[in-house]
Amino acid sequence: MNNDILQTPKKLKIWLPLLFSLVLVGGMLIGTRMQSNPPTVAAIDVPKNEDLPPSALGQGKLEELIRYIEARYVDDVNKDELVKEAIDNILYQLDPHSSYISAEQLKEVNEQLEGSFDGIGIEFVVVDDTVMVVAALAGGPAEGAGILSGDKIVQIEDSLTVGENINYEGILSKLKGDKGSKIDIGILRGLERKLRRFTLTRDKISVHSVEVAYMLDEVSGYIKINRFSANTYEEFMKSLEDLVDNQGMKHLVIDLRQNPGGYLQEATSILSQLFKEKDKLLVYTEGKNVPRNDYKSTGRPFYEVGNIAVLTDEGSASASEIVAGAIQDWDRGIVIGRRSFGKGLVQEQYHLRDGSAIRLTVARYFTPSGRCIQKPYEGREDYEDDVAGRIKNGELYGEEVIEHDDTTRYFTNGGRVVYSHGGIQPDVFIPLDSFLLNPYYIKLHQHLPSFAFRYLETNRADIEKTSLVDFSKKFTVTDGVANEFLDFAVKRGEKRNGRQWKAVKNDIKLTLKASIARHLWSEKGYYYVMNEDDAAVKKAKQLLRQERPLTLK
Repeated sequence: MNNDILQTPKKLKIWLPLLFSLVLVGGMLIGTRMQSNPPTVAAIDVPKNEDLPPSALGQGKLEELIRYIEARYVDDVNKDELVKEAIDNILYQLDPHSSYISAEQLKEVNEQLEGSFDGIGIEFVVVDDTVMVVAALAGGPAEGAGILSGDKIVQIEDSLTVGENINYEGILSKLKGDKGSKIDIGILRGLERKLRRFTLTRDKISVHSVEVAYMLDEVSGYIKINRFSANTYEEFMKSLEDLVDNQGMKHLVIDLRQNPGGYLQEATSILSQLFKEKDKLLVYTEGKNVPRNDYKSTGRPFYEVGNIAVLTDEGSASASEIVAGAIQDWDRGIVIGRRSFGKGLVQEQYHLRDGSAIRLTVARYFTPSGRCIQKPYEGREDYEDDVAGRIKNGELYGEEVIEHDDTTRYFTNGGRVVYSHGGIQPDVFIPLDSFLLNPYYIKLHQHLPSFAFRYLETNRADIEKTSLVDFSKKFTVTDGVANEFLDFAVKRGEKRNGRQWKAVKNDIKLTLKASIARHLWSEKGYYYVMNEDDAAVKKAKQLLRQERPLTLK
């Protein structure tokens, strides 16, 4: 056999390297065509080659790389995961707010901004391993079918919803679904033993971004906005109409604390209603590839609003800061609270062909005085841990420790000095309530909704006779009830800590009272009670009664 090998014809020896080369090249060509649907990562239509700038040479390398990996790599790989990782890493190099949204996440993200979702329309809590209906939302399928507060949902389709393994997220995913689809649920009401069965048709359910609106006193109204969604301006105007026309509101508190932002246009539409003058600059945006765009007041407010207070904190971002910045720069009102988040970047959303999307930062926004309040993001870890840094350096407890990265001075309409990068600094500082960061309070707080519901079920007949105003003034959570709550939390895994319990007991009692009010009067009940002891709201009420609040800080 060895002799046969040694005697290979000389011509074959000459052609073998060429043959191997042809086979290798052919294999590579076949490999690059093995994918009939190569991964797509372009956010928008790619221009023709002749239109591309020199910097775009080599476009398509990512797709080419993925094809090679899939065709030739030694182990199995998840193509979708590779593409996601690649996109995430590319966007990470840009700024903290350019992001990739998978097709699975996109629906939920859009629901938050569009202000609606498909479902049956109930608020519920999980109490003692049972799903309890807190409220059937007005106009929703559940209300129409006659489902009531206090009903126990014990069955969804063929699955039981009682026991140790149920959780809020799991129940929510079962109740939500496409509009027009049907769902069967079984309910126990009160002491009844017979199961009530309902077949509901899911529908579009509105999620309100104006969480609550009510009168703080005889002249001052309060509107809490939790995000700027597609319906925020409309909801704001309905609330304003009721407060002005029906309740005699003259002055307004706008609570933007923990509001992460949303649609810029919704914020500017609300601002237009707070300025009488036409063409007042509210905010402007500008980017490298986006020309300057000015947003101005229309000069057509529907209602007269006197003094204004805007409440902000470290969770107020983006559109919230646009509102606060315009109010502050024009000396239209007074900003109360703590330094806002510091997000001055504008994103646009582009859909990819597989149903996913990217949000790309395309511009910065500037307040009327010319401030861009975006905080530095060169050190990404510091950016992401900014709030923790504020806690550590004591800023949340005293404004004197605030250091401005940019010391450029800007001026309000009245000549007051304001600063740029790092958020909107309030005109009146309100320190953070320390109990909110107490680890023991945080652990106990998660058990409050369940205990409040249980307490209400036992005492509902007496409490329902009263009004929210009387409840707030007269109802007291006794030490005995507070201790019952502690026992409740201990049974669910929390530890007793006498020293810590003494430190947080009064705050737990207040939050428990507000939680009970929430079950009876929804979000209005909760905020009505909590705001009675809220330092920022108290300060706002005091200043709004003055003729010139900014001079009486």
